Amino acid sequence: MRNFHLSIAVFVCACMGLSGMAAFGAAQDADLAKVIAGSWRTPAAVARDPARHPAEELTFLGITPTQTVVEIWPSGGYWTEILAPYLHDRGTYYAAGLPRSLGDRAAKAEENFRAKLDSNKGIYGNVRLTEFGKDVGAIAPPGSADLIVTFRNLHNWVEAGWADQAMVTFYKALKPGGILGIEDHRAPADRPQDPEAKSGYVRQDYAINLARKAGFEFVGASEINANPKDSKDYAEGVWTLPPTLTLGDKDRAKYVAIGEADNFVLKFRKPPR
Repeated sequence: MRNFHLSIAVFVCACMGLSGMAAFGAAQDADLAKVIAGSWRTPAAVARDPARHPAEELTFLGITPTQTVVEIWPSGGYWTEILAPYLHDRGTYYAAGLPRSLGDRAAKAEENFRAKLDSNKGIYGNVRLTEFGKDVGAIAPPGSADLIVTFRNLHNWVEAGWADQAMVTFYKALKPGGILGIEDHRAPADRPQDPEAKSGYVRQDYAINLARKAGFEFVGASEINANPKDSKDYAEGVWTLPPTLTLGDKDRAKYVAIGEADNFVLKFRKPPR
């Protein structure tokens, strides 16, 4: 069906000409803009939009409302508030959370996430819940996903020592030609990569090589979440900066002025058959 829709889109664009294609793209963008402006989104999430650039990032990754999309570790649901309604009618959204087997913290996170979904079933009623962990990889049926996205999680898998395994899991879940999008905190290119990523930062080239080892093709990088003010040398790592501000009131104004971390956004493709 996906190829059928693509063929129709190409035919429509060919008939419409360049100006028609611009209008067609604008209509697609309007769908995303509508959900980003949705009244169901929490004020805390909306406040982070200037730093996270949700419309630009998802557009870069090529999302469409008819896709099957898997989000890895949705946490508090910043992206769920956008992806669930965007995909509600014509697409499929899998939210692959922490396995409950990891302990009380993971179980509590799942309970909180389920409570969020239950709070507005008109928006979140079609979300499909799965799990993702070192030994739990059924994030979606094999070869079913058009797009897998993970936001600021890669450093956790590097620290835990199974980032390679994570990439293999993503590769298996994607359709041939499917896209993997990775966002994370960018470590300085002139310093060796900490194999445990204790600061929360990962070198961009290191992330690219991890995906390539699993068989992915590197498509490109976006600088939409770059932040040159981030010096990346804090005693408490990236969590010194917003939104965590782990130092509390100590030098709070300084870190708020820096803003959220310098983040890379990387796009990979599973090769077509």
